[in-house]
Amino acid sequence: MIDRKACEFHTPKMAKLNDILAIADPDGMASKAYTDPAIFEAEMERIFGRAWIFVGHESQVPNPGNFWRTWMGVDEVLLVRQKSGDLKVLRNACTHRGTRLCAEKSGSTNSFVCPYHSWGFDLDGALKAVPDMDGYPVDFDITDRKLHLSSAPRVESYRGFVFASRAETGPSLAAFLGQMTDAIDNLVDRAPDGEIKIDGGSLRVRYPGNWKLHHENANDIVHPGFVHDSSVTSAKSADGGVVPNDSLIDRGQTKGMMISNGLTPKDWNAIELTGTPEGHSFMGGFYKSGLLAHQQEDAVTRTYRKSLEAAHGKEKAATVLGMDRFNNLIWPTLNINAQFHQIRVVHPISVSETVIEGYCFRLGGAPDEIFHRAVRFLGTLVSPASMIFSDDLEIFGRVQRGLKNGGIERLNGQRGASTDMQGMGARHSTTSSELPLRVQAAAWHNWMGVEQ
Repeated sequence: MIDRKACEFHTPKMAKLNDILAIADPDGMASKAYTDPAIFEAEMERIFGRAWIFVGHESQVPNPGNFWRTWMGVDEVLLVRQKSGDLKVLRNACTHRGTRLCAEKSGSTNSFVCPYHSWGFDLDGALKAVPDMDGYPVDFDITDRKLHLSSAPRVESYRGFVFASRAETGPSLAAFLGQMTDAIDNLVDRAPDGEIKIDGGSLRVRYPGNWKLHHENANDIVHPGFVHDSSVTSAKSADGGVVPNDSLIDRGQTKGMMISNGLTPKDWNAIELTGTPEGHSFMGGFYKSGLLAHQQEDAVTRTYRKSLEAAHGKEKAATVLGMDRFNNLIWPTLNINAQFHQIRVVHPISVSETVIEGYCFRLGGAPDEIFHRAVRFLGTLVSPASMIFSDDLEIFGRVQRGLKNGGIERLNGQRGASTDMQGMGARHSTTSSELPLRVQAAAWHNWMGVEQ
């Protein structure tokens, strides 16, 4: 059951329940869900204040005192490795006057000291030092928990991926992830020595649109032939559109990625879509139809495959490398592409502003060239200069402006609804369906407290 208690971190004025009930629709959402600031505030409390939110990877905080600054919804938090080795997620705000404690994105420290009045906090958030204590009343007690930094009551890690929830009770992380653990398993298992770490910095983009627009687009297989037509055409016209097999992943990688968006409708319809009750979704069979469809094994891939076989055996190595899933969306914050060892993290800023951060993983025991290919993939896919992602960001902005203009009460998400199939605790479709949008809408309604 979902914990309906107000969260500790973010407690805005709630939107009227009638406003939320009015936008309940299993086939999509009402436009006000993307434009109404009161609904956005309710999302921050009811969804981002209770669901499991991705807050980082353990490789970002490997040692005691290491910290990583990130967000849970609109609340800035610190993922901190404790002296005991445990992980805590602390609110990044001094309990004295609300000052932002830490401005650095990451680092190592023994304590957090407020730059305003120098209140000092231990790694676990406990207040441990206040200058000039004589100036405070005799009953002022630094051990009072109200003066400690707020912390997420639940923090769990699945194979290095760290999630936090501000609800004291609710679904376990395992229950929340469901079959999406397969995507995490596949990414970690691609490392011959079993260890992965975030490396190479990050890419960050901001778009003028609601956070849900990115998620609804991630596994939308109708738009690529239209939205990305210009980059497909450019890629096909360069060098006669030829992408030699031996250079597809290196010199020709960007071209191959662009061309893969130009699949025929028949090819797109062959991709299986899966959506779960938690709002998660992914595409199955994308690589055999698109980016890697005609790739032959090169020297780097051969070396990597052999190292994986030495670690796992030929059968398991073939299973790991053969998993064909694209855009493993763990709603509401994380998108994993295991084949190219990268993730995207979505941070809502306001009802009409969203930040996306992209990261690459280095696979322990794999050739350096494998990591370089992951970086190229991320740069081509989600960098500010991406010919692919810039198309999507433009569309997100246009959708936001169109919805704000009014006149559209509801968004339509019915495409493929009659072909949805149920099985293995999820819904599936083998047509160019809007199934991912529908499962996201259902999860949204559930967390927002709307009975369907």
